[in-house]
Order: sequence, then structure tokens, then C-alpha cells
Amino acid sequence: MRTRTERILPFALLLPTIAFLTLLIVIPMVQALLLSVMAESGGLTLDNFQRMLGDVNFSDAWRNTLLLLILIVPLQIVLALVMALLINSRFRGHGVFLYIYAIPLAISDLAAGILWLAVFTERGYLNSTLQNAGVIDQPVLWLSFDNFAGILSAIVIAESWRATALVLVILIAGLQLIPRDFFEAADLFGANRIRRTVHVVLPLLRPSLQSALIIRTIFAFQTFAVVFALAGRNMPVLAGEAYTWYATNRNE
Repeated sequence: MRTRTERILPFALLLPTIAFLTLLIVIPMVQALLLSVMAESGGLTLDNFQRMLGDVNFSDAWRNTLLLLILIVPLQIVLALVMALLINSRFRGHGVFLYIYAIPLAISDLAAGILWLAVFTERGYLNSTLQNAGVIDQPVLWLSFDNFAGILSAIVIAESWRATALVLVILIAGLQLIPRDFFEAADLFGANRIRRTVHVVLPLLRPSLQSALIIRTIFAFQTFAVVFALAGRNMPVLAGEAYTWYATNRNE
């Protein structure tokens, strides 16, 4: 039978985490919710939501955010999974490859956006390379306001380069938790690499894949700096509209 101290200890160990989450997440969320339904007179109202839904950029921001979510998250999961499996195969220099690809994690969102702006701008590295190779005669306006496909492609490439490493780290950690006995058993039964990946690795990696999917989905809704650096107001997203309303409209 456990003593009283043993019963209390798990809850005591959780208290710092609970306090941290309460102060920095729960309380601000409650305050934001109350502020969103508060009228100037001090009462409760839904007028703020009506104004938000009626804003000219709101529907475009929703569409663009969901489009980026649909394109970026699956692409990052697939790329990270392929690279994680490659690194986990323990080829020569796999550790160096991991460190190199983790470098974007140390770069801020805005800095990454500015870096890729230098690639896709009219006089950027991409146009210069294509012109020198004789592929194009005149610079292509990849980020022009009327070239939505070009803007979208640039953002997907930049965001995938910047944040795929986060998913990669999660999946590598999950792969290293899989006991080697499973791989040895698969080899013993003559399973090739594809069968071993489908029937052994992916089922055991499901918790890590779920965690990576949840985290990247949440972060996808927060995408702002890269979009703003590459497209400005030509491609509104939800996070950007929140900044715009706070900085310019001030709810007035």
C-alpha cells in the first residue's frame, strides 16, 4: 500500500508545469475570449465577430491559411519521414547531415522570409541563375500581386525549408525508440526495405507522427512572418490579419 507521500508526489511534480501553463496559456486565452465579446459600454456582444466576418480580407485570410496548411504540413511530414529514415539507416556522415539540416531551426521566421525574398525577388538569385543558364530572357515576377501561384509556391518552399527540421527531430527521436529487435525480426523473415517501413516502422512510429502532425498544424495557423516577408499584403493570412487589426484598426 502506498504512503500518503507517494500518492501526493506525482501531483506535486506536476504543479510547476500546471502553474506555467495556467499563467502563460490558460489565463491569456480566457482574457482574449472575454475581450472578444466585450462591448465599449462594458456589456457582452457579438458585434466584434460580425465585424470580423464582414471584413474584406477575412475570407481570403481563411482560404490562404487553409491552403498553406493543406500544402505545407503533408509535404513537411513526407520530407521529414524520408530524411529520418535515411539518417536512421546510419550511413556514413549521417550525424553531420542531421546537424546541417537542423540549421534552419536557429533562424527566425522573418529572417528566413527575407532570405528567400533574396531568391525570388525580380533581381534575385533564381532569376539570375535562370538567365545565365539561358532558360529565360527576362526576369520572372515570381512575387507579383497577380501571380498567386508564384507567391504560393515561394511561401511553400520557404516554409518547408524553415520548419521541416522540427518534424525531422521528432521523427528521429521516435525512430530511435523503436527496439532493434523488430528490424532484426523483419530481416529474418526476408522483408525488404519497403515492407519493413510499411509494416514495422510506420505502425511503431505512429505516436511520433501524430505529435508532429499536431504541432505542425498548430504552427501552420500561426504562419505570418514568412508570408509577410515574401508577399506583404498580397496574401493575407489569419495571423497577419490579427496583427493588422491590432496595429492599425485598434478595434475602433
